[in-house]
Amino acid sequence: MLHRYATVVTAFTVLLIAAGGMVTSTGSGLSVPDWPTTYGWNMFAFPLSKWVGGIRYEHSHRLIASTVGLLTIVLAVWTWRVEPRRWVRTLGFLCLGAVVLQGLLGGLTVLWLLPAPVSIGHAGLAQIFFCLTLTLAVVTSPGWLKPAMPVIDPALRRVATFTTAAIYAQIILGATMRHNDAGLAIPTFPLAFGHLIPPVWTPRIAIHYAHRVGAVIVTLSILATAIHVLSRHRDRRELVHPSILLLLFVCSQVTLGAYVVMTGLNPIVNTAHVVNGALVLGTSLVLTLRSYRATLPAARVAQASLPRLGEVRP
Repeated sequence: MLHRYATVVTAFTVLLIAAGGMVTSTGSGLSVPDWPTTYGWNMFAFPLSKWVGGIRYEHSHRLIASTVGLLTIVLAVWTWRVEPRRWVRTLGFLCLGAVVLQGLLGGLTVLWLLPAPVSIGHAGLAQIFFCLTLTLAVVTSPGWLKPAMPVIDPALRRVATFTTAAIYAQIILGATMRHNDAGLAIPTFPLAFGHLIPPVWTPRIAIHYAHRVGAVIVTLSILATAIHVLSRHRDRRELVHPSILLLLFVCSQVTLGAYVVMTGLNPIVNTAHVVNGALVLGTSLVLTLRSYRATLPAARVAQASLPRLGEVRP
């Protein structure tokens, strides 16, 4: 049950990322200029008739964020009560701390009129929180808890870890680009003003171009990871499945990135790009987690992972 609940919280987190993406993509970040109230109203009592224009996006984002916060409180307490592994209990409270900090950063972005550093931090922490809830869902899953045959492959751990870190760095670059209004600094694709390297440079062009270069690095890293898994561990479904998903998601991400430019930052396409980026990160994280688990001897995995039946923490 804990695994299923953690999965639900993770799904709501993806919805929250989508809502935040729509707020940024539609320029609605200051549509509600006060916080934590909404035009002086209690957030939960704000009249539906007043949900117009950008208010609809920003207020919905706040309500979804509040829901995720409440769900995370339950998740942290539940994990502490029933989970025998100390590090997993700690993970539950890391989720809670992250969501509290995320709420405060969200409020500061409004009260301080959307400063780029705070907005970028807000976007980056959202992805970290997503990764924390996803990790909790993975390590409480039946597949993680049952013993598995060991896979001794340090190279897989290294390449998977690098890929996950590169994807996160790329997401931060994307957030930096969005919050510095650099999304159309290079308005052509795939070339930059008709060249492989921009013939002119400004800070915004540099940010945008760095994001494109990052996309190439991430794509190559994902290809290397997938090839490694499919060539050496094709009999391990827990590794093969996320590798294939990773290939599909990165293809979708590159396509969406191109359409973001071609459609002139269409809000729907832009938000889909943000959400799909989170899915790329999450899929890579799942593969990385499983690669670390798979390198442990089966007996150690069973001893470290299997909870004692009926144990409930006081």
